[in-house]
Formats: sequence, C-alpha cells, structure tokens
Amino acid sequence: MTSRKVFYLVREDMLTEAMEKTLAAKELLHSGKVKKINEAVHKVGISRSAFYKYKDGIFPFHTMVREKIVTLSIMLVDRSGSLSQLLGKVAETGANVITINQTIPLQGRAHMTITIDTSPMQLDLDELMNWIEQLEAVEKIEIVGTGS
Repeated sequence: MTSRKVFYLVREDMLTEAMEKTLAAKELLHSGKVKKINEAVHKVGISRSAFYKYKDGIFPFHTMVREKIVTLSIMLVDRSGSLSQLLGKVAETGANVITINQTIPLQGRAHMTITIDTSPMQLDLDELMNWIEQLEAVEKIEIVGTGS
C-alpha cells in the first residue's frame, strides 16, 4: 500500500524564508543562471541542508498545473476579431483548446470560459495569462479550475 501525497495551495506571504529562498535557488538552476546547487544556495543565502529539505516539496503554482487541464474565465469586449485574436494567442503557446463556452454579448461584453490542455505549452501558465491579459479586448482573466 502506497501513501498518497497531499498538496496544499499556500499564499506566498505565508512561506518561511527558507522556503522562499529554496524556490529562488530552484529558479536559478532551472533558468540556467547557475549550474550547480552550491552556486544557487550561495547566491540566495540559504544552506545546502535547508535547500535539500524543501527542494522536492515546494513548487511554484504554475508547475503544479503543468500537464493538466485548465479552465480560464475571461471577460471579452464584443468586437470583431476578439475571439480569433484570443485563440491565436493560445495557439501560439502550443496549448490545445478543449472547450469554449461564451455568453451572448450584453452591454458590449461577453463572458467566456475556455478549457485548455496546458501540457504541450511552450511557456508557463502565468506567462500565457499575461499574454492574454495584454490583448486589448480582454478585460479580466482568472483560473477557475484545473484537472487531469
């Protein structure tokens, strides 16, 4: 019988300093800015033992939703080409659109939910959301659900 791991979503300001520094060291290693763990821990000011204590147990949110299905809620201005532009941005990332639901536009705005498979994406979910948010027709974007 194997034990099932339990995960919690914790706000950043609730993390200990050692956890925050572990995340920073992991990011340095992942980005290639440093090559060795010794360099990373020295640069962020954490001990190797603290790094090893947390490294396999703490992850940024976007890495936990990697390879999952994500549903986004988007408020879109009703103008010709808005939906096409939005879907173009999603396609640029390599993500796969699974479903799209859109309300009838009222007062020049339409609410939509879009469910995507993020596993083939070439960038992080946070980056995708930032890209979408930059579109002129997008007034609001939120993650409303994730799944396998």
